[in-house]
Amino acid sequence: MIDEILIPAWIDEELRPVEKLKVHQLGLKHQAVSVFLIDPKRNVLMQQRAMEKYHTPGLWANTCCTHPNWNEDPKTCALRRLTEELGIKSVNLKSVGQIEYRADVGNQLIEHEVVDLFVGKVLQDIEMSINPSEVLSTCWISLDDLVKQIETRPDNFTPWIKIYMKEYASKIF
Repeated sequence: MIDEILIPAWIDEELRPVEKLKVHQLGLKHQAVSVFLIDPKRNVLMQQRAMEKYHTPGLWANTCCTHPNWNEDPKTCALRRLTEELGIKSVNLKSVGQIEYRADVGNQLIEHEVVDLFVGKVLQDIEMSINPSEVLSTCWISLDDLVKQIETRPDNFTPWIKIYMKEYASKIF
């Protein structure tokens, strides 16, 4: 169950394992990982979140975003979730830094994340096997088109991808 998963969250300025759902219900600051896979033409692989997700179902997000398990290294987490969500293996990820944001994700849930960002350079014909309980669909999109779509159809995108593109695109692309 989702509420039994323990993720790293700060309580009284100390990192502690807290149930994932509780973290979002209380809006606790917690660790997260976001991955952007980019092709040589600077198109990014996007995923549409599965309809079963407990927040932001059906919305478009970056390639992969998740929370590390308690005591899990961020890069190990990023590689694990690429495999679990998209069936993508053997990608060389580069850390491009850390950011913090806070956003309402609906249903009285808050993402207050300290995010380790990773970028991987890949070809569009990378082998994928989508996990339907995590991902509804994928697409490749140019940075310019992504920014335009976020401006014209903001309700189609997760709060964090909007924040990333507005405030941190230069770190990613």
